[in-house]
Amino acid sequence: MSEPPTITTLGALRASGHVHKHLRQEIRDNLLAMIAAGEDPWPGIHGFGRTVLPQLERALIAGHDVVLLGERGQGKTRLLRTLPGLLDEWSPVIAGSELGEHPYDPITPASVRRAATEGDDLPVAWRHRSERYVEKLATPDTSVADLVGDVDPMKVAEGRQLGDPETIHYGLIPRSHRGIVAINELPDLAERIQVSMLNVMEERDIQIRGYVLRLPLDVLVVASANPEDYTNRGRIITPLKDRFGAEIRTHYPIELDDEVAVIAQEAHLVAEVPAPILEILARFTRALRESAAINQRSGVSARFAIAGAETVAAAALHRATARGEAEAVARVVDLEAAVDVLLGKLEFESGEEGREAEILAHLLRTATAETVRAHFRGIDLGALVAALDGRTTVVTGEQVSAREFLAGLPSLDGSDVYDQLCARFDATTDGERASAIELALEGLYLARRISKESDDGQTIYG
Repeated sequence: MSEPPTITTLGALRASGHVHKHLRQEIRDNLLAMIAAGEDPWPGIHGFGRTVLPQLERALIAGHDVVLLGERGQGKTRLLRTLPGLLDEWSPVIAGSELGEHPYDPITPASVRRAATEGDDLPVAWRHRSERYVEKLATPDTSVADLVGDVDPMKVAEGRQLGDPETIHYGLIPRSHRGIVAINELPDLAERIQVSMLNVMEERDIQIRGYVLRLPLDVLVVASANPEDYTNRGRIITPLKDRFGAEIRTHYPIELDDEVAVIAQEAHLVAEVPAPILEILARFTRALRESAAINQRSGVSARFAIAGAETVAAAALHRATARGEAEAVARVVDLEAAVDVLLGKLEFESGEEGREAEILAHLLRTATAETVRAHFRGIDLGALVAALDGRTTVVTGEQVSAREFLAGLPSLDGSDVYDQLCARFDATTDGERASAIELALEGLYLARRISKESDDGQTIYG
């Protein structure tokens, strides 16, 4: 963040040549400038490049209010939170004004009066773009006063007349003047509360307690919502939908690489989780979204895979701590721990009661097999299969350290299979090598070339 300008009065602001732009023009100019310069206006957003983002950019260039429709965990809120990056870094406001009005354009009676009496000495403050973005989670108990405003009894008690506009306590939307107001889960607002937004969004005036205060509010209203065929909590009323200039559908990542990038970016990992483990979780999540056993109307959130990666990392750190390992690296054996705790994040179809764990185990095996085929193709594992001759076994498990696992691997009589496996993922440390080789063993088991037995947190390949 740079330092704010040093200009402190209206006269100095005029002398500097500052030009006042309305909010939509400011966003449009900054967005077009970033596009022309080849900059990414949407940092951290993956999977929307050819679908959602072009639609959003056209809507903002057109100056439209926007509602994003999509199932849970599709990145709607994350996308909305990138919008402040399209604002000027610093914007002048009338110092002390309740609504953050531009010094050239006061709109409240108090600020108009101050501008008339103080002239070029009107004090100017500077507001950072992060302060011009306000987010509200819509809840059933949200009131008109929260969003629009209400009469302030304290101001009335001070002696003002009830009809005096200065008796109003402004709500969230007026206080977002010259900024962006984002409303998450818009259908959760009671219909009568949604009605209160109609005039604010179209006529830009406020109606409170039977009198009208006309304020030329300069706000961009953006909202997120689940599709109406999913949410049972409410709907967006038709007149309000009509006032949004753009309705944009979001989606889950289409490409596997984007799915992995979302997990890697959003997960807070307490241990190293190698790329193939993240890929298994991504493939697992995508398989769940295609499964007839899962209620697809509720969707499978990206948070599912993110929580899975965090749980896998936690399992690795737990093992490293218990076994005195210097480094904590996740392995295939840790995936089972993730599945156990993620069951509650899914909604199964009604006919699948009692089969939930079986369904998840099957889809996880499928995701693991696909990852093995994608990355170990071309490596001849025959020497490893031959070494597991019925008498030789390899032991792994939740509490088996990487060094113990590697020490228990059979000798392959000069074969460099282990090195080939590790080279595919640039695995150099004991933890990384153990993760790569264990993945290969699991792949051989899933291909029915070796056997596997699991009991009491211990897994034996042979």
